[in-house]
Amino acid sequence: MREDHTGWEDKLEPLESLDIRATERVSDLLSQMSKTAFGARELGDAYSVLQKIASDPYCLTVVTLSGAMTVAKMGLVLCEMINMGLADIIVSTGALIVHGLCESTGGTHFKHSSRLPDETLYQWGYNRIYDTLELEANFGETELFLEDLFAEAANSPSTCSATLTKAIGRKLVRSNRMPGILGAAYLREVPVYIPAFTDSELGLMFSRYQVLRARSGGNGDDLNQLLSGFRPNFNPFLDLHDYVQRIVRAKTLAIFTIGGGVPRNWAQQAAPFVQTFSEELDFKVQVPRFRYGVRICPEPVHWGGLSGCSYSEGISWGKFVSPEEGGAFAEVHCDATIAWPLLIRAALEFKQAK
Repeated sequence: MREDHTGWEDKLEPLESLDIRATERVSDLLSQMSKTAFGARELGDAYSVLQKIASDPYCLTVVTLSGAMTVAKMGLVLCEMINMGLADIIVSTGALIVHGLCESTGGTHFKHSSRLPDETLYQWGYNRIYDTLELEANFGETELFLEDLFAEAANSPSTCSATLTKAIGRKLVRSNRMPGILGAAYLREVPVYIPAFTDSELGLMFSRYQVLRARSGGNGDDLNQLLSGFRPNFNPFLDLHDYVQRIVRAKTLAIFTIGGGVPRNWAQQAAPFVQTFSEELDFKVQVPRFRYGVRICPEPVHWGGLSGCSYSEGISWGKFVSPEEGGAFAEVHCDATIAWPLLIRAALEFKQAK
């Protein structure tokens, strides 16, 4: 026979109607939304986890970024996270960083007009990213700004993305091209890693500089000969090892993810990487696992891609602390340009009220 429970005896959490008149701040609104349903509850739960991260003085937060967030004019949201101490390490696509650089070096992004077909955009030097345009001229100005840094990097025995982004941030600050992501990161000593460095205009700019420099020395009569004989000094393992050392030293770890892709996986793979050392070499080291996590991505889990995979799945890989052991995670299935600013505005209010 069916029993009619009331919910209270099973210690279920009751929902509450959202009263927008009772809220004066975004943080109050998100706190109320955690007691509603569907996407609103996801956003409210994400804010609850973000409060835990902001309240933990020993927490090191890794922010991973994919998607055209800087073209979408979300760069200052990330700068706010850096300035608030909610971004201790940044792992990003190179495209996101270089689009932000275009803005920092004086470039402008424009709305795409449907009256201009893509063939015309190409002829006029407009690169379309959904509903927004990045100018080819912006890339040219950015490359000129970076030329002396590329020369300095080319003269070193080896370099990596964290070294280059730090140098760029320093130049942005000293030339008063602020605010900007790399400048803010430089001022707060936040490392910025680009694990798929060659998959971006920034990587192509750096490679082109070194190849043309080699050609000016008389090496190579055609492109194939030039590329086959050229050995770049970029070493991505310097990034990996530097990142893992920072992760291992942290008492508590959090991850804040926009999208997925290479930045997310690269940041999360520290745990299995360290575990191989602890098992095979008998090192006395604590395997670094993320205790807190907030992910904003509309990708559903059933496509099987990393962008949509749950934090729960990551527990099976040893990358996350399970909820039974104190882990707290939230996943918001929403366009990041909607959910991200709301979350960080609420976090700013929370930090200011403390």
